[in-house]
Amino acid sequence: MEVDRLEAIPWSGAEVVWRPLRAVLRVRAFGCAVFTAEEVGQDVVEPHRESEDGRGQQEVYVVLRGRVRFRLDGDEVDAGAGTFVCVDPPVHRQAVALEARTAVAVFGGEPVFAPSGHEYLMRVRWAVAEGDVEAATAIAEEGLADVAPGSPGIMYALALAAAARQDDDAARAHLAEALAAEPALRGELDRDAQLARLSDD
Repeated sequence: MEVDRLEAIPWSGAEVVWRPLRAVLRVRAFGCAVFTAEEVGQDVVEPHRESEDGRGQQEVYVVLRGRVRFRLDGDEVDAGAGTFVCVDPPVHRQAVALEARTAVAVFGGEPVFAPSGHEYLMRVRWAVAEGDVEAATAIAEEGLADVAPGSPGIMYALALAAAARQDDDAARAHLAEALAAEPALRGELDRDAQLARLSDD
């Protein structure tokens, strides 16, 4: 759906023009809309704080075209097309168009999404391939704090980071836990020779 083909509806009590993307796409996983400003200086995100004036959602704004100045709890961020800005519920936010015909998409929902351990696994694998062992370890540990305890993907990521640090004992223990919980992960060993070696010990 193209932005300019969406209905353009004045947002109640503000100068913002709302385009109801969620309803058109029939999205139920999260809220989404597009806000547009035809003139420089026009609000494209009305001043509000989600924790008080909204539904308590975490929001991600994506500048689709034009330029915007976000005001976030008093800080200013200038953002051009292709920029993502994430705003937590308590942060007061407003955005003003710096160019005519600016369009900003917003995606929002309760901050309850549970990321997959495999998201971290892929990031750890990339850091290891780039030779950044410190980053691989930090990403794996971030995943351990962010994903449900015992996630097979996180255990595998921790094993990969440990192997990159040459901590074979830790790598072997994490790998055994990962494979016990999700035997299909054994197929990943074709990509990770350092772990394949440990699994065959």
